[in-house]
Amino acid sequence: MDFHYSDEQKALRKTVREFAEGEILPHVMEWDEASHFPAELFPKMAEMGLLGVIFPEEYGGAGLGYVEYALVIEELSRVDGSVGIILAAHNSLCSNHIFKFGTEAQKKKYLTGLASGKKIGAWSLTEPEAGSDAGGTKTTAVREGNFWVLNGAKTFTTNGHYADYCVAMAVTDKSKGSHGISAFILEKGTPGFRPGKKENKLGLRASDTSEVIFTDCRVPAENLLGQEGEGFTGSLKILDGGRISIAALALGMAQGALDAAVKYAKQRKQFGQAISEFQAIQFKLAEMATEVEAARLLVYQAAWLADRGDVRFTRESSMAKLFASEVAVRVANECVQVHGGYGFIKDYPAEKFYRDVKLCTIGEGTSEIQKLVIARQLLGKK
Repeated sequence: MDFHYSDEQKALRKTVREFAEGEILPHVMEWDEASHFPAELFPKMAEMGLLGVIFPEEYGGAGLGYVEYALVIEELSRVDGSVGIILAAHNSLCSNHIFKFGTEAQKKKYLTGLASGKKIGAWSLTEPEAGSDAGGTKTTAVREGNFWVLNGAKTFTTNGHYADYCVAMAVTDKSKGSHGISAFILEKGTPGFRPGKKENKLGLRASDTSEVIFTDCRVPAENLLGQEGEGFTGSLKILDGGRISIAALALGMAQGALDAAVKYAKQRKQFGQAISEFQAIQFKLAEMATEVEAARLLVYQAAWLADRGDVRFTRESSMAKLFASEVAVRVANECVQVHGGYGFIKDYPAEKFYRDVKLCTIGEGTSEIQKLVIARQLLGKK
C-alpha cells in the first residue's frame, strides 16, 4: 500500500497550483461578482492538457489517469471552485460519456476537439421534474427517418451557454421506463437546440449553469450515443467518475478554506497575541485539518480504483463524494468562524468558500442519494 505521489504527479500538482495562483487568483472576486465565465483561461488550460486529462493522446488528451485528474481539480478548486467545476463537467461528464460509449467515428469527430481543448462540453440529465429521480426524464426523442427529433428542456447544465457539444438524455421508448432513455450528442447551432435561462447562483458564480432547450430539434441518427435505451444506465456509470470530480472539487475548496483559516489565525491579534495561540482556535484548525486529510484519502482511493479499470468503484466514489462534500461545508463554516466578523465580508476568501462548497452536497447526486447508493451496494442491491 503506497500513499506517495509519483514525481510526475508532484510536478503536475506544482504546475497546476502555480497556474491557479498566477492566472486565476487575481481575478477570483471580480469573476464571482460579475458571474463571468472565464473563457480566457481555456487556451492556456488546453495547452497544459487540462481539458483532456483522462483521455488517450490519440484523441488529443493528456493520457493520464483519475489520480492526476483529481489532483488537477483539487488544485484549481483550492483557488476557485468555479474553474474546477467547469473542467469537471467538461472532462468527466460530456467528454467521458463520448469516450466510454461512443463509436470510433464519434470519438474522432467530437472527443478529439473536446480533449484537445478546442471545444467545450456540457452534459444534460437533470430536468425541472427529474432531479434525484433522473429516471423520470420527460424530454423525448422520436425517430423520423435518418433523424431523431428532440423536444423538452433540461436544467442545471454546467457550461450550457458556452458548450460546443452537449450530451443529453431523452426518452425514446416511454413504455420501458428508465430503460427507454437514450443519449445523444448535440452540436451548438443545431436548429431547435439552444441554451435557456442562466441561473443566478449563490456560489460558484463564475461557472455557467443554465437551461438547455430542445424544440423540434433534428439530430442526425448517427449522433445516438451508445445503444438505444441505454442512456440512463450509461449515465449512472458516468456519474461514478463524475462523483470523483465533485469529491475532488470539495476537497480542493476545503483545503483552500483551511489554508485561509490558518493564515488569518496567524495574522489576527487579540488580547495581545495572534489568535492561533488560543487553544479554541488550535482545536478548530486541528479538527479541520484531520477531516480534510480523511477526505483526501477517500478521494484518492476512489481515483486509484477508477484507474485500475477492472473493478466497479460505485461505492467508493459515492463515499468520497458524500464525505468530502460534507467536510467541505463544515470546514468552510469553521473558516468563517475563525475569521469572525471578517469572515462575513468579501475582503477575505472565507465567505466565498462558504457559499461555493454547498453545491458539492447537491450536484451529481445529493448527500442523501449518495447514502442510498452506498447502502444499496452494502446490501447487494443493483
